Amino acid sequence: MSFFDERPWLQTAAAGGHEVLLEPIEETTTLALFDRAVENFPDRPAIKYYGFEPTWRELDRMTDAFAAYLVDQGFEAGDRLGVYLQNVPHYSIAVFGAWKAGGIVVPLNPMYRDELDHVFSDAEVKALVVSAAAYLDRVRPHASGLEIVVTCNEKDYQVDGDDRIFGKFQDSYDTGRSDFAAVVEQYAGKSAPAPQLTPDSAGIIGYTSGTSGRSKGAVITHRGLSVNAQMLRDYQGFDETATIFTLAPVFHITGFVCQFLAAVACGAALSMNYRFEPGAALSTFRTDRPQYMAGPATAYMALLAHPDFTSDAFDSFTSIMSGGAPLPEAIVAKFEERTGHYIGQGYGLTETTAQCVVVPRHLRAPVDPDSGNLSCGLPLSSVMVRIRDESGTEVGPNEVGEICVRGPMVSPEYINNPEATASEIPDGELRTGDVGFMDEDGWVYIVDRKKDMINASGFKVWPREVEDVLYTHPAVLEAAVVGVPDEYRGESVVAFVSLQQAAQVTEEEIIAHCREHLASYKAPRQVNFIDALPKTASGKILRREMRRVGTEQAAPQPAATGPADPGEQA
Repeated sequence: MSFFDERPWLQTAAAGGHEVLLEPIEETTTLALFDRAVENFPDRPAIKYYGFEPTWRELDRMTDAFAAYLVDQGFEAGDRLGVYLQNVPHYSIAVFGAWKAGGIVVPLNPMYRDELDHVFSDAEVKALVVSAAAYLDRVRPHASGLEIVVTCNEKDYQVDGDDRIFGKFQDSYDTGRSDFAAVVEQYAGKSAPAPQLTPDSAGIIGYTSGTSGRSKGAVITHRGLSVNAQMLRDYQGFDETATIFTLAPVFHITGFVCQFLAAVACGAALSMNYRFEPGAALSTFRTDRPQYMAGPATAYMALLAHPDFTSDAFDSFTSIMSGGAPLPEAIVAKFEERTGHYIGQGYGLTETTAQCVVVPRHLRAPVDPDSGNLSCGLPLSSVMVRIRDESGTEVGPNEVGEICVRGPMVSPEYINNPEATASEIPDGELRTGDVGFMDEDGWVYIVDRKKDMINASGFKVWPREVEDVLYTHPAVLEAAVVGVPDEYRGESVVAFVSLQQAAQVTEEEIIAHCREHLASYKAPRQVNFIDALPKTASGKILRREMRRVGTEQAAPQPAATGPADPGEQA
């Protein structure tokens, strides 16, 4: 028996008082979880959206109506519904309406433009729900071949408007397509025939970020979705009295499973915020009084930097988690100092149906004494994590290798891509492409992405290690490190930094700070000061944009001043 077969993480979780994590999780469908919430909590709020608070019974009827509409339009079992929306009530109605019609959901990043052509074709999308503003602005040219298109207005259901969110939207739009709210009202009281879904049925097709080549569509089953949603419910100890805030966008796998579906598994209310705006989020914390949220480190930095920040906004929270990107220890310490709340961390991918490794509630992640890396957590009870070297052989505790994951939440395949399935999910075990290690107690540490490793004069430099040091500098708000071509060294280490409000620091001071804490070859040879790091809609930092700038040899500024408006960091 190998070190990993002994599952040391289970003993660590149990010793921390988390015996519940050792119990098996029911493998079912998302519709079964939804039906239970409706049956058990019919009169409790299912959604909170700026004064709009439908109950589970009301949400059930709305999803029935949308399912009936889809079927009436020729939508059949196995057909794909694309959802191109932010965090709005239409999302819940569309997703469960599609599942009630026997369909498969394709969550779409609302920043997609030309990428839509590939996804629509690859996933064979038949129907689309899209905001009217986005449809008119950028989606219409790509949706001409779709059979069913329904547009909606972000202001459809909001009661208490917030100009920071709704000020840019019209009261009505003429898109020439079916109107979402009108359809739901027209089909009220109707429903679709009960679908024949099983845990093995595909629930969503989640598209990877596509950082190299075209994005791949990972099939995520109802088993994976239901297991991970219930795992978060049990792990957090939430029930129907909770409110979960959508800090992460629902189209992202973290938001979809760890917030949206987790609320369904609990029968809890989902506080939807359209999209992240730090000032509006702080206001919503005070009105909706959520207990839980999960999102990227960049969102927490933006909250701390906002002029409306006060610690009382976080009084209702009992658990706050980070996911989607590495979490520097310096950010955890700063957030806890100012709010009194510790940020737990989780690790997962689209292919693992969001988090498969999590810091258990009431435990604190250890820090690796050699690298200073903060652990991202312990594998969940239904997960088997192994660390393998480049030959595929398991390594021992504290040895670095590729993180490999097996479990009911792992995607069985990439659609239309048997080659990628065979190479990245051989025999059902996901080769994540992330480099890390596991200590003797089962804590997992992420070193970095394999493709992000920098080769400087033959020395390996992991950007994460340098970034963690940059975050310890008091002037630094955000930091990212990339490798750029260098004729002499092969690659040079280049840092991109945004600063705290009114902070001043020179490039030389930043480099000296890194050299004080790191081997000289790991320290940046160039520092670029920018107002805000480029990010995806889900808050992940876009390294490829910085590589492009670094490759073009953008001249660094000798000194910089932090942005006048910290809200610009969102």
